[in-house]
Amino acid sequence: MAVRVKICGITRLQDLHAACQAGADALGFVFYEKSPRHVTIATAAALVRELPPFVQSVGLFVNAGPACVEAVLQAVPLDLLQFHGDETPAECARFGRPYIKAVRVNQDTDLLKYAADFDAARGLLLDAFVPGVPGGTGERFDWSLIPPKLPKPVILSGGLTPDNITEAVQSVHPWAVDVSSGVEMAKGIKDPHKTAQFIAKAKAS
Repeated sequence: MAVRVKICGITRLQDLHAACQAGADALGFVFYEKSPRHVTIATAAALVRELPPFVQSVGLFVNAGPACVEAVLQAVPLDLLQFHGDETPAECARFGRPYIKAVRVNQDTDLLKYAADFDAARGLLLDAFVPGVPGGTGERFDWSLIPPKLPKPVILSGGLTPDNITEAVQSVHPWAVDVSSGVEMAKGIKDPHKTAQFIAKAKAS
């Protein structure tokens, strides 16, 4: 089965079109103001309206208050929520939308406990642990830290590029992969060639 691919941090219409044409399964929109890939509600709504059928829209939040998330959901028809902060299971589930929980992985991370605690999550997005940064660092973590029988679909993230995506998929066998900086020419600006190359290699692996 081909791995699913999410291109995160979409900020421009041309990047959305390029990713969809290259075969992306999902696109991520960042609602975290400290991120260089942050989009306003109005921008995200306009971009999501341009998505073709069967490409999921994913909204990324970091310790956002309920009112903030609700304001986004009123204007942007997101298919999936992605929580990248210290949210509890109850905080993730309160919106009645499918969600995934991001986990920053290091040698002290108990992924089996995360899977049990966030049993309502559709999957766990595994990213590198960098102190003080909630994600999007472009850093890779030690994939051997992932338990072989983790009872949740794994979305592999962190330091993925067209150069290492084949190794990543063949080593981890994730349900999906998530990339942002690894296919950019500048922060928030995707490189269409890298995007297409990444998606093709991921699905061929």
